[in-house]
Parts: sequence; structure tokens; C-alpha cells
Amino acid sequence: MPVNTRGAIIRSAPGQYEVTDLVVDDPRQGELQVELAASGLCHSDDHVATGDIPAGHYPMCGGHEGSGVVTAVGPNTPGFAEGDHVVFSFLPGCGRCRWCAGGMQYLCDSGANLLYGSRWDDQESYRFALPDGTPVSQMCGLGTFAAVTTVDVRSTVKIPQDIPLEVACLTGCGVGTGWGSAVTAAEVQPGETVIIMGIGGIGINAVQGAAFAGASHVIAVDPVAFKREKAQELGATHAFEGVEEAADFARSVTDGQGADKAIVTIGVTKGEHVAQAFSSVRKAGVVVVTGLGDITQVGLPISIGELTLFAKEIKGAMFGDQNPSADILKMLRLYQEGRLKLDELVTKQYTLDTINEGYEDMHAGRNIRGVLIHS
Repeated sequence: MPVNTRGAIIRSAPGQYEVTDLVVDDPRQGELQVELAASGLCHSDDHVATGDIPAGHYPMCGGHEGSGVVTAVGPNTPGFAEGDHVVFSFLPGCGRCRWCAGGMQYLCDSGANLLYGSRWDDQESYRFALPDGTPVSQMCGLGTFAAVTTVDVRSTVKIPQDIPLEVACLTGCGVGTGWGSAVTAAEVQPGETVIIMGIGGIGINAVQGAAFAGASHVIAVDPVAFKREKAQELGATHAFEGVEEAADFARSVTDGQGADKAIVTIGVTKGEHVAQAFSSVRKAGVVVVTGLGDITQVGLPISIGELTLFAKEIKGAMFGDQNPSADILKMLRLYQEGRLKLDELVTKQYTLDTINEGYEDMHAGRNIRGVLIHS
């Protein structure tokens, strides 16, 4: 029988999250029903609320960074059992398409319906509904702002039961995206100089990743003093209010060359931010663009001559070019070993009923990461 729960939905954009009653489908073959323990308050869910990222179907239940306990397993669905602890990946992995088979699970073809929030293989089939029967989509097919959700196993990673679910949830998006942006996408090397622009839930983990990879100079850029201080606690060697200061410092320690890598993790990324990063890197330097903004905007104000003659590279990164099925478990192992910090990322915990307060705090720069705790 379908389960009654509560969750935070967006009815239209721009809009605000509204907590309401929901009905959750029983899991079908290849699906799991999960009681949520925690969900990160990621900026991407706010992008859906503002309309910077338009949803394909409203209303939509927000949330794509979550963890919980399996309460039901769909028929003929091996590999999972009731009581399993799981972390959700906001990017599904089928394991069979060209991208998964080529080691690029972060580009899995199953993700085509991410913003429709439907079942991966049927754009007209939804797992959530309002009590009156109105279909409700799930952010990234997950909807972790609900106390109970039904999801596809392609979006689910089983984890050891001794890892706290309250922080494990962060590896499904913020930690993995930021860490991977430095370690995997930018391929930071020992001794390099790296600039990270924007120290929120993604950028703080790019700082951790760059430090872990052995960068000599990990330069954090953010206008908020609290975030600069937090960056230095988690691995930044230097922190500046603006990118111009950061770029000048990078040149001062590289014989005028500039940073080896620049990672753009600004909450609302614009073309001008990418251009600033582009100007800060040396010849053959790499700019990794991880942040999102209005996804309909086009154009980067950069010099084509500088791009060509200095052989600079600009690349986008999804989940930091990591493969969720394998890399979420690797990050959690590093956490267990004390080499990746998760507890320190959580600035404040919220309840479902205070979710909008969490996003107000994010906009005001009071949070590195807020976490929604489901009782």
C-alpha cells in the first residue's frame, strides 16, 4: 500500500518551499522505499525555487542529497534488503550505457529525466502524489525533502552501518562534487597553486580535495569572512575576499605565471566569474566550472587569442568527474580514516518545518552546509 508522508515542494518558480502531505508509491522492480535520516540543503534545490534551473514538472518535491534506511524493496530487486543504510546519488548509474561503460557514470544516459523528476525510463510516471492524486515530481528522481521516498536502485549506494547518516548524506552531492572537482576534474598535483572561487557546500570540499592532493597553495576566495575562516580550517593556505587579490597572490608565488588550476564553485555562477578564473591561471592552466546559475544564459567574456595562444583549458564538471557508485564509498572510507572532514561541514541542522530558514541562512552567508534532519 502507498505510504503517507510529508515533504517540501515547489509549486511554481520563482517560489518558496511549502511543507505538505504526500503519498509515496510502493517500490516497483528496481526500486527501494527509504525512510530518510538527513538531507543536505544544497544550492541546486534553491536554483529550482528561483527558476534558474527550470523543473520539467511542477509541483516538485525538492532535495537530492540524502541518506536513510531501506524500509521496502521492490520485487525481483537483488542486492538490497530492509534495514540497509544508503546514500543517494543525485546522478543515476545504469552501468550499461556508453558513459557508464567508459568510466563516466556522472554522464549516465539515465539522467535524461533529472529535471522532470519522473521514473528514469518513463517520463509520465511519478512516484509521489498530493492527497488529491496530483502527480509530484522528485528533484533528481529523489525528493529527499520528504520523510519517506521511493527511488531507483540506480540512484542508491549501500554504505556501512557504522557511518552516521547525518553526515553521510553530504557525499551524495556537495562533498563529492567539490572534492572531485579538485582531485579528479582538475587533477590537482602536489606542489601546484590552486584558486577556489566560492566557499559554500561545494567550494569548501574543493578546498579539502586540493589540500589532500598536495597543492602547495590552496587559495580560497569568498566575500564572506566566516567562509574564508572556515576554508582555512579545512585546508586553505590563504583566503581572499576577491579573485583579483587571489590572482595577484598566485602570480607572486609562481614567478608571475599564475595559478595552475582555478575551480569555480560560486553559488550563482555567471560568465564573468569564469572569465576571472580564466585570467588567473597560467599558460596551459585549467579552469574547472562546477557552479551553476541561470542555465539559459550564454556567453563567456574571454579572449579567444588567450585561449588559443596560451593553450588554456575550460571544462565543466558533473559530480567532480567522479563515479558515484564507487567514489561515495571511497570518500566515506577517507572520512572513517580521518582524512576527509564531514562533521565540520555542518553549520546548523534544521527540521522540515524550518527548511526555508535554512535557505535564508544560506543566502545570508551563515551556512557552509545546512542539514535537514528527519525525525
